[in-house]
Amino acid sequence: MKKKTVYSNAPEKISRAIMASDIIEDFLPAPGNLIKKEDTVKVTIQLSKKSINFFKEKAHELGVPYQTMIKTVLDKYTSHYSRNK
Repeated sequence: MKKKTVYSNAPEKISRAIMASDIIEDFLPAPGNLIKKEDTVKVTIQLSKKSINFFKEKAHELGVPYQTMIKTVLDKYTSHYSRNK
């Protein structure tokens, strides 16, 4: 466990501000609750080399898997046209 730092010569103004501050409880969800689980299905699909090269290049620039980018595009397309029925 990390040792706590104790400040003994803090300026009075800062010291009063620290003493007057409130402790705020952790309000963030647990890491496991940050990502929603979705039902997924594995598929095999043939795509053009041009499309795959585009996604691979962009994914490399952003440091994400290209398959995730393709899935996101399909999910957004589906959401857009499902709402507009």
